[in-house]
Amino acid sequence: MTQKVAVLGTGKIGEALLSGMIRGGWTPADVLVTARRQERADELRTRYGVTPVSNAEAAKTADTLILTVKPQDMGALLDELAPHVPADRLVISGAAGITTAFIEERLAAGTPVVRVMTNTPALVDEAMSVISAGSHATADHLAHTEEIFGAVGKTLRVPESQQDACTALSGSGPAYFFYLVEAMTDAGILLGLPRDKAHDLIVQSAIGAATMLRDSGEHPVKLRENVTSPAGTTINAIRELENHGVRAALIAALEAARDRSRELASGKKD
Repeated sequence: MTQKVAVLGTGKIGEALLSGMIRGGWTPADVLVTARRQERADELRTRYGVTPVSNAEAAKTADTLILTVKPQDMGALLDELAPHVPADRLVISGAAGITTAFIEERLAAGTPVVRVMTNTPALVDEAMSVISAGSHATADHLAHTEEIFGAVGKTLRVPESQQDACTALSGSGPAYFFYLVEAMTDAGILLGLPRDKAHDLIVQSAIGAATMLRDSGEHPVKLRENVTSPAGTTINAIRELENHGVRAALIAALEAARDRSRELASGKKD
């Protein structure tokens, strides 16, 4: 790659992206990183051979800046970057709830900004990254963003108005599945299975079900019906899930996540 890319605030997601980029063809010389602590910067240098720099140096040097800080820290980071970011820099934000307009207002007029919501399966190259263009981002900027995030999974373009919903569904989505696996593991223990065996049964079932959803082309209702025999075990379980309002609870939970994403955009921290 001929362009330099800087990952600012290289935490878990930032490191996952960095690792994927290097596996995808970027050389360490093409990638800069920033970190709050010197120990973290040294760790990234040792592990990947990349160059740790200050936020200001990254803004001056890199062609693309990827901001992976927490939403609550974005304002302070932009204040630090603003004097150093030329209007031709591509700025990619990975912070939940932060709009492209919020970033554009704090940087030089005309700065291209792309908003991305990825998720933690980036750690295993199975991320879902949702991409939206700001008012100055071009098709080339979107394609470059897809090239970067495609190194750690799948990408999808959506209008920015849909980003909060995508944050609720896929950004936070892995946590819902982990929560479900945790609950099912507890149920397996209650039913008399050792924890490790319950865990293995559930995880492999989850992997198999996800693969079928991805590869079969069938609607999830059809796949569920294929498992649900008349008067069998599955329909009894489904009845209990419906009796306890699990479907309604999931809808309410995702609405709450979407609303929190909107609150983050408005600057509400608590």
